[in-house]
Amino acid sequence: MPPDPTPAPTPAPGAPRVRERGDACPGALRLHSADDGHLARLRLPAGLLTSRQVEVLADAAEALGDGRISVTSRGNAELRGLAGGCGAELAALLAEAGLLPSPTHERVRNIVASPASGLDGLGAADVQLWARELDERLCAAPWAAALSGRFLFVLDDGRGDVTGLGGDVTLVAADPGTALLHLGGRTVRVAAADAPRAALAAARAFLTAARGAGTGAWRVRELPEGSGVDVRAALTTAGIAAEPVREAVRKPVEEAAVRKPVEEAAVREDIRKPVQEAVRESAPPHGAPPAPGPLGPAAFHVLAPLGRLTAAQLRALLPADEVRLTPWRGAVVVGAGPDRAPALDAAGLITRPGSPWAGVSACTGRPGCAKSLADVRADAVPGRPGLPVHYSGCERRCGHPHGDWVDVLAVPGGGYLVDGAPVPRTDLAPAVTTARTAPRTAPRTTR
Repeated sequence: MPPDPTPAPTPAPGAPRVRERGDACPGALRLHSADDGHLARLRLPAGLLTSRQVEVLADAAEALGDGRISVTSRGNAELRGLAGGCGAELAALLAEAGLLPSPTHERVRNIVASPASGLDGLGAADVQLWARELDERLCAAPWAAALSGRFLFVLDDGRGDVTGLGGDVTLVAADPGTALLHLGGRTVRVAAADAPRAALAAARAFLTAARGAGTGAWRVRELPEGSGVDVRAALTTAGIAAEPVREAVRKPVEEAAVRKPVEEAAVREDIRKPVQEAVRESAPPHGAPPAPGPLGPAAFHVLAPLGRLTAAQLRALLPADEVRLTPWRGAVVVGAGPDRAPALDAAGLITRPGSPWAGVSACTGRPGCAKSLADVRADAVPGRPGLPVHYSGCERRCGHPHGDWVDVLAVPGGGYLVDGAPVPRTDLAPAVTTARTAPRTAPRTTR
């Protein structure tokens, strides 16, 4: 996301972050000023676009912007190079296409869902249906407009492909009839039919906790210690039955240990293993994103080169029953079989997992961003497939992937750091290839 105009000071270790102003995250109606013009970020719950909406976005990019559409790490769409006075025209185009169902809530419709859900026979439930219901309920709740434009709902169908995206509220389909709701290290089990309502109730509980903390928190992880979100109370108020997963597993183990007349050390050992198993069971599953290529008999997954589509490439996704932009900066084309591969490949899209450009992304860089030290998109190089790699023009590392990834950071003087090691610009290709495929002693997930 674009940076805050006046970032809050970094808190001292252990001190809570205090935000003294509202969230300035851009939207479709609140444009962000950049060196290459204005930027509009359009929230697309579950990345969903109809064929008509694909055409409208492509037309808007050509008529009002720089002719490209950036796909974000949340499966949203960004238009760049917009003129300062085009806001009303853009809003009218988007509204007519059904892309602005609620002007008051357009920035809080941050919903990521497993993009292949319901298409390839995997997963415990079709969470795309959850996403649509959650979006409708979110837009219909006046209080939800107070959520930050960065608050994120993640809906995973059980395969674990999106659970690692840092959701504030994460729903995971456990089986066709139940779902696990994760928030702030706590997990409860709810009926699948109640999952969207439960996610919304959890978000409301976060707002209550944030107001009580008085620190202006935008995300659950920003709440100060001791300001827990009372999810169970919120679900009870909403009339949703919920079972606390960790407590339900741990309590019988602890009671059994108290009754068992054995030595203290043996009691500790007796307790330790069941409790650890309970914690593992309640943690969200983690799986890999789908590779580029066919998804079942009638869907195709493509990646956008460096996370950006030209208007022509966006149109090349059609015909389609629907298009789902993904948090891996690509798109799932629903209704496209394997026979579409040659046409998609000819359009310049990444259609094979063995492509050297698969998993390569970059921030805007120069000349679009004044803070960037390099034209990282021009400097980006492919490499043997492996870990995701992200090129950043400055230490903010805008748009970097979640999980483990190769960090390529521009530094003053024209060089780069590749996972912290200095590399001349001319030697990027071998350094990146080595970093993407080298064994790791520990994941590098925090920069």
